[in-house]
Amino acid sequence: MSLTVAARLVEAVLFAAEGPLTPQEIARHAALEESILPHLTALADHYAGRGIELVERGGRWHFQTATDLSYILRREREEPRKLSRAAVETLAIIAYHEPVSRAEIEAIRGVQVAKGTLDVLMEAGWIRPAGRREVPGRPLIYATTPDFLSHFGLASRRDLPGIEDLRAAGLLDPIDLAMENMESQSLLENDEEQDEDEDNEA
Repeated sequence: MSLTVAARLVEAVLFAAEGPLTPQEIARHAALEESILPHLTALADHYAGRGIELVERGGRWHFQTATDLSYILRREREEPRKLSRAAVETLAIIAYHEPVSRAEIEAIRGVQVAKGTLDVLMEAGWIRPAGRREVPGRPLIYATTPDFLSHFGLASRRDLPGIEDLRAAGLLDPIDLAMENMESQSLLENDEEQDEDEDNEA
């Protein structure tokens, strides 16, 4: 299949890019005024089944190694430093509950979040400050980034595995249990308040 000049321009921009790009960024770099979505679709079809593929993650496009070949090439890559358990749990909480504050993360985990944990995740480019919660103290809130989606191969946060999937895989048990404990505690407190109100009415 031959590509149009416009599609080849889009291809060249994506190959030269240092990271994933939005359609608007691609169009600007390629000096194209028309919609480039048809060109992106044509390129994705063109590269389907090859050693590299064009993918869209969180509204951004980039080339990546074909999924079925990545396990071979991974041997040639330097192994990145593994995240600590605290960092993994913190990242998971932010991904599932964003935007979320440090206090909310600590309430779910049941322990204090070290400042370094959030710094590591921000340095990795996986989380970002997302403004402030409009409550007393106006705490900073955090959310995930497009790089987070790209790194974990997610098109959007809707592709995150469900709690049952995580429990079955033996992952995030402390978070899951903490959430259940919080829900149970909340229900218990509500029941106690109801009983107290009924006693007062009697």
